[in-house]
Order: sequence, then structure tokens, then C-alpha cells
Amino acid sequence: MTKVKTALVVGGGIAGPVAAMALQQAGIEARLYEAYGSTAENVGGGLSIAPNGLAALQVIGADEVVRAIGLPMSSIVIHSWTGKRLAEFGGPSGMEPQRFVMRPDLYRALYGEAARRGIAVEHGKRLVSAEHLGSPTAPSGVRAHFADGTAAEADVLIGADGIRSTVRTVIDPSAPQPRYTGLLGFGGWSTGTNLPSTGDAMYMMFGKRAFFGYQVFDDGRCGWFANLPHPQPMSWAQANRTSPQEWMRQLVEAFADDRMPVLDILRASEESEFVAIGGMEDIPRVPHWRRGRMVLVGDAAHATSPSSGQGASLAAESAVQLARCLRDLPAEQAFAAYERLRRERVERIIAAAARTNSDKAAGPVARVLRDALLPTAMKLLAKPEKMAWQFDHRIDWAARVTA
Repeated sequence: MTKVKTALVVGGGIAGPVAAMALQQAGIEARLYEAYGSTAENVGGGLSIAPNGLAALQVIGADEVVRAIGLPMSSIVIHSWTGKRLAEFGGPSGMEPQRFVMRPDLYRALYGEAARRGIAVEHGKRLVSAEHLGSPTAPSGVRAHFADGTAAEADVLIGADGIRSTVRTVIDPSAPQPRYTGLLGFGGWSTGTNLPSTGDAMYMMFGKRAFFGYQVFDDGRCGWFANLPHPQPMSWAQANRTSPQEWMRQLVEAFADDRMPVLDILRASEESEFVAIGGMEDIPRVPHWRRGRMVLVGDAAHATSPSSGQGASLAAESAVQLARCLRDLPAEQAFAAYERLRRERVERIIAAAARTNSDKAAGPVARVLRDALLPTAMKLLAKPEKMAWQFDHRIDWAARVTA
């Protein structure tokens, strides 16, 4: 059995640093290659880290850096646009609460922790191609080529380069592209709303024209997000060509008829804290996660829309599970075991989020039907045991992986 000793991790976002730290714990030297010329500290809005994500990070001793920046979110309270309370979703009994974090803060925390552990990061390394070394039927390693003309070699290459992964197209040139969910994402912070604290609860609302979520913390700050139906997909760059003032005008218009304090929150929003994320996307199924000594992790393999609340947590789970498999098995057997352990779970969560997106983006006729059915549906779904399968997932690092 040939043990994997070195790894190239392409992508320095969320999955990349976690994968590198997990590989290091497994005794594998990992080096991160990031396309950005510097740290990507200002990209992304708010997200949640679920108990299963914290548990995965705990395996590699990285959970405390997230707890230090995350704000507790123990339940989600759902309202209709009329202000009617439809349901409250709490976490399963005995589990710690989810943590609400801003993606830039999460990025800085994980990046800093990886650096503290001595993991090397090279910036300005945009992958353009990769090839196997050695025999085509029994490759001995991988060589990656970057846009700046440099190359790097290692025993394996791990694609942690996000929903528009280059590694994914290297593995499978016919790999599916991201699917637009019909929603644009926005987020921000508001101060001076004079709204009472919501405690550890996140309030969410199916509005007449859009979806809104907010949490008011004890210090008076209010973190919020909005999902606005839009006919055409829009990249982050395209969304940010429109001024925050214009987006805010459109959001105020979209929520004008809703009987929740959305307008108060939007009007108190700080422009410097406003984030236009662009189109919300997912990929229902990536047929090929691996080829030879190349493999995918995080959004490159299983991109779920933000509606799942599980994107970062699933990335952490997969990164840790992949390192565990590489610790115990030769590369190609390890990749097969990793996919077997992960695929069913992540695709089930992606499908559940897609159903949520369809409710958020409902048109005028579908909205009437949705509003009529939501109260009954929420009563059936708002039970902790219904969500336990997502939150109680744990990785047994000590157990040996077999082929």
C-alpha cells in the first residue's frame, strides 16, 4: 500500500483550509493554492454553522475559532407576510445551537488557524490545467499548472475551488454547471432599529414578493438577509455594478406590503455593511467527484444553495472525511470510500434546499397556494426529530476506513 504523503489543495476559501488542516492531522503535507492575489476577506454574506459542522471542525481542533466569532442561533421562527407565526424550528435536544457568522469572518478565522499551524498558502495561483504523472493506468502523482506559468506536484490534488471549480472540469470536461435558483441574495447589518432582541432566534418571513430573515442581538445590532426573485442569473460582479442604494430601493419596494418590521430594518441598514451576493445557485448532482489522483471537496463536489444553511458545514464534514480516508487507504481507494461515505447525505440536503427555494421564488398564483398550505406543512415539519438527521451527523476519526 502506497501512503499518500503530499497534497495540493486548490482553493483557499472555506473547504480548502479545513481540508489542509485535516490532512495535516492525518500526517499528509498539504499546500494551499489560492487564485486571489491576496486574502479574500470581503467576499460573501452571512451564513450558519450547524452543530454537525462544528462537530466536524472539533475533530481537527478548529471548532473554537468558529465559536469565538459566531453568534448563537438556537431556533428559527417562520412567519407569513401577514405577520402570522407559522412555526418554530428548534435544534434537536441536547445539541448546541447553530452559529451565525459572516463569511469574511469565518474565512479569516479558518485562514488564520491554518497559518498558525504552519500550512503554506500561495496566492495568485489560478489553476488552468492538471495532469497525472507516471503510468496512465497507475498514476504516481499529479502536476498542476497555474495561470502565472508556474507548476506544482504532489501525490494527490484536491479541488476545493468552489461552485465554479476548475478541478471539476479537469476531472470531467462535461461536468454540470451551476443551476440558478431564481433568487438573488443580499445581506447586511442594521443599527438603531429599536427592535427588541430576538434572543437566540432567527426570524424568517415568506413575504408577498421576497423572503427575509433577521436576528436582533442583545447589543441592538440586527443581522439580516433577503432572497429576491429575479428572472435572470447574476454573478457577484454583476450584482455589485448596481449601487447599494438602488438595491435597497428595490428591496424596500419588494417588502412594502409585508406586515413585519422589514422596512424598519432595511432603512436602518448601514451602507458599509450591505452585501449583494448575486444569484443563489446549486448543483443537484456532480456525476464524477474523482479521477485517478484528483478529487473534489466542498462546493466543487456538492454545491447546495444558501437556503440549506448547511453549505459550510457540509464542506467541513467532507474535508475531514476525505483526510480520514487518505490516512487509511491508497489514493484511489480512499477517494472511492470518501464518495461512498458522503454522496447520499449531501445530495439529500441539496434536494431539500431546492424545495425551499421553490417556495421562496413562488409566483403570484403559486404564492396563494403556498400561503394556504404553509401553516399545515409547518406544523408537520416543525419537529426537532425531523431535522435530526442533518444535525446529529458525526465523524469517528479514530475508526479505521476500509475499502
